[in-house]
Amino acid sequence: VHLVESGGGLVQPGGSLRLSCAVFGLRVDSYAIGWFRQAPGKQREGVSCINSSANDTYYSESVEGRFTLSRDDAWTRLYLQMNNLAPEDTAVYYCHARVVTVVASYDYWGQGTQVTVSS
Repeated sequence: VHLVESGGGLVQPGGSLRLSCAVFGLRVDSYAIGWFRQAPGKQREGVSCINSSANDTYYSESVEGRFTLSRDDAWTRLYLQMNNLAPEDTAVYYCHARVVTVVASYDYWGQGTQVTVSS
């Protein structure tokens, strides 16, 4: 499984960005895919994810109502639309996939894309 993020950058407070994650090699029936972020000096935190079997979407409280997770029909592209960005959203954003099998679960990460919210 290979994940490649794009779309980060510098934006002013109140602005918007859309992150994209290209997904390669994910050919199993059960997985969750989404976004984490890590700000300087802080632990990595989950932002949003979607479950392949139930198609349920999760958002952290800090982004609910501002961020929207979407995907293409083939599950080869994942998007995170981020609106009304604030300085506290500044972080490296990582695309993440968790594959669940009968015997184990496996985590895959992209290389990360920097999002900076600043005036």
